Amino acid sequence: MQNSLMNRLAELSTLTDTPGALTRLFLSPAHRRAIMLITAWMQDAGLETHVDAIGNLIGRTKNSTGKPTLLLGSHIDTVRDAGPYDGNFGVLAAISAVKALAPDPSYAIEIIAFGDEEGSRFPQTLSGSRAVAGIFDPSALDAADKTGTTMRDALKAFGCNPGAIAQIARNPAEILAYVELHIEQGPVLEGAKLPVGIVTAINGASRLSVTLTGTAGHAGTIPMSMRRDALAAAAEQILFIQSHATAIPNLVATVGSIAVHPGAPNSVPGRATYSIDIRAPEDSIRAQAVATITGRLKEIAAGRDIEITITQTHDAPATECAPWLQAHLAAAIAAQNLPVFHLPSGAGHDAMAIAALCPVAMLFVRCKGGISHTPAESITAEDAEIAVAVLLEFLRNFEKPENA
Repeated sequence: MQNSLMNRLAELSTLTDTPGALTRLFLSPAHRRAIMLITAWMQDAGLETHVDAIGNLIGRTKNSTGKPTLLLGSHIDTVRDAGPYDGNFGVLAAISAVKALAPDPSYAIEIIAFGDEEGSRFPQTLSGSRAVAGIFDPSALDAADKTGTTMRDALKAFGCNPGAIAQIARNPAEILAYVELHIEQGPVLEGAKLPVGIVTAINGASRLSVTLTGTAGHAGTIPMSMRRDALAAAAEQILFIQSHATAIPNLVATVGSIAVHPGAPNSVPGRATYSIDIRAPEDSIRAQAVATITGRLKEIAAGRDIEITITQTHDAPATECAPWLQAHLAAAIAAQNLPVFHLPSGAGHDAMAIAALCPVAMLFVRCKGGISHTPAESITAEDAEIAVAVLLEFLRNFEKPENA
């Protein structure tokens, strides 16, 4: 099984819009070729297939009309110059597990290859999963890519009917749960020397833009004690952000960009603007961090006679993975004679959107160095085989509790 899966992942990674680098954009020629290839693999696994109104590829177990449905899947679009496993692994691993599943379960299974998780083409992420969950914003259809093509026109050119997107939203009463396999995209499992881990929650995220305004001036003529240096204030603030996040378990905070004006080597910086990305698996932890950090930033600015403006640019709540699904995955891991390990996800996934429809769970697979979104992305065939075995065990014993 492992060689077949790894070979398929390698073959899928050759389908790209950019020769020499894996870039597979939503509704692109490479996306169409990927759908055709994965359709053949789904059908080989005994699934009935179709492409829905927003470009998701769906494979469903045969003769399962009217049965409650378990959703599996991930995405097949990529970032630019991507690695071969992000998203793709979850789809192809699910196909491998379902092909090995016998006899047919009492429930239906649908594997969904979402077309637009990354948002690499249009300024909208999770389009496919939002549509399935019934939370797609129709205004996103007017968003345009770099060529000026709108999502609406791209869908039509792809053979989809954007006017029917609302109709693909699933009925929560008919959906049991959603389970997504994914590479970790982080170093925790590798550090723990474990092939797989159970996701407890997908981190919520807050993003802030901080602007500091001091007084620009000549670097040689203004005494140090008389300066209103915006960059020096930013430096002190950034070090505080780092130290504060380091001290709190499961909290991460990142300053990923900074701009300085006038930005000359012989000028005292009069203005600095930087970003903050704050994430945690519990919203209460994140909210407290935002409050503590913004409070301290204001104190630092005041102490240096610097004006400060803090603007929140993004806020997304954490997504809890259902405890009962985590327990099912734990039993499946234990059946492989492996330790059960739990960890949060710092990255976003389709499961975030699907959580509006049904309970969700994720199984992470170890990746080398925690590296993702680059061609250096790497997993082993042995870990891939273990992940498929865990999913297969999960499917064989899956049952939704009455009170879930």
